[in-house]
Amino acid sequence: MSDTTTQRAGSQVEKEGVVPGQGRSTEVARLTSDRGRTSIADGVVAKIAGIAARDIAGVYALGSGAARAFAAVRQRVPGGKPNVAQGVSVEVGEKQCAVDLAIVVDYGVPIAELAAAVRENVISSVERMTALEVVEVNIAVDDIHIEYEDERERQLQ
Repeated sequence: MSDTTTQRAGSQVEKEGVVPGQGRSTEVARLTSDRGRTSIADGVVAKIAGIAARDIAGVYALGSGAARAFAAVRQRVPGGKPNVAQGVSVEVGEKQCAVDLAIVVDYGVPIAELAAAVRENVISSVERMTALEVVEVNIAVDDIHIEYEDERERQLQ
């Protein structure tokens, strides 16, 4: 396997190798010791980050409007499961990772404070569970959830 390095918004995330046949999640992290290596797929980091972001009060959902609409349809199909990595994209390197989140916030929540809380929870969760250094967490607020819109939709149905 060959080593590559990716530049990302002023930071550098080191990458190592590609695992064939692993679908979209081809980048893996290498955690080495004298007793062996541990590989962590980028999909694992994305799920951890997605769960950590949703744990913060004021985050209504993750993902863009189209992704949320598709997820709503998928969940109504028998056997459909929610995608906890929806709205999350990650780049995983040998020792570092970077996370991008697209979130929908509840109306009335201070967005700057919410973003700081989400960023801190994502960083602590990913670093604690994977031993990877999180070099950045970029947050895009794509929408704001207003409660009366849900009530209007229910009345129309």
